[in-house]
Amino acid sequence: MTEQRTVLVPEGLAGERVDTAIARMFGVSRTRAAELIAEGYVRVDSAGVGKSDRVHSGAMLEVEFPQRADPLEIKAEIVEGIKIIHDDDAIVVIDKPVGVAVHPSPGWTGPTVVGHLAGAGYRIATSGASERQGIVQRLDVGTSGVMVICKSEHAYSVLKNAFRHRTVDKTYHALVQGHPDPLTGTIDAPIGRHPKSDWKFAVMADGKHSITHYELLEAHRFASLMEVHLETGRTHQIRVHMSALKHPCVGDLTYGADPTLAKRVGLERQWLHAVKLGFEHPESGEYVTYEADYPDDLARALEIIREAH
Repeated sequence: MTEQRTVLVPEGLAGERVDTAIARMFGVSRTRAAELIAEGYVRVDSAGVGKSDRVHSGAMLEVEFPQRADPLEIKAEIVEGIKIIHDDDAIVVIDKPVGVAVHPSPGWTGPTVVGHLAGAGYRIATSGASERQGIVQRLDVGTSGVMVICKSEHAYSVLKNAFRHRTVDKTYHALVQGHPDPLTGTIDAPIGRHPKSDWKFAVMADGKHSITHYELLEAHRFASLMEVHLETGRTHQIRVHMSALKHPCVGDLTYGADPTLAKRVGLERQWLHAVKLGFEHPESGEYVTYEADYPDDLARALEIIREAH
């Protein structure tokens, strides 16, 4: 989609560079004008031009303005692998596969949960920012598992509060390198943005209050399968906390996992899965739980770890 505009160059701009003339006449920056010229969207008297070419009075200046895609626009599309676990008038509970973001964000061009629900004809709550309407919790792109999305405004308000007041039970399974000591424990360490990397987080003295409870399910030669309960819900919380203990999730190269072990078990992401979600249903008040099985890549990796001697 483009918008085409044609003007005659007035005497006052005679002799100016093309990029300057476009900037002045259409109210865009010189940089944007130069981009339009470089991308072939500008013609003077029906001929292509360079940004430093000069314009003369009365010349016909044609500029096409391509409409830029909004990075937060929801693209309705069916996403393969998203499973519906439960659906009623108030909520929809899904099993999110790896490689799917919960909602659009700048820099993400892949599939999203809200895009899938729109494509599948689900109507979700309109509360919240437009790109994340109905969303009361998030899972990382690289983390799979169970999550709830609100369909009614009432459900949104009730569950948003439940997550805020930490009355939702969030259970994860994580396969971590080595054997944490103690085998059952609580990590209480604040998390903030990594000082040297925008897309990473770290335990930081001035970070946000963060608490993770963990217990051992299975101990193996190279790794331990842990059950993890989140008291707070910070971005990358389990990954950061396990890494801070020097027991990163297997396959989590971002947070210090061993690439050789990741390759050996065939993982290209962290071994972390949201297995269970429990909360009071926003309409009935009844306590409900929903579960999601391990996806194939994690199940396969766990089998390899179990069989390693």
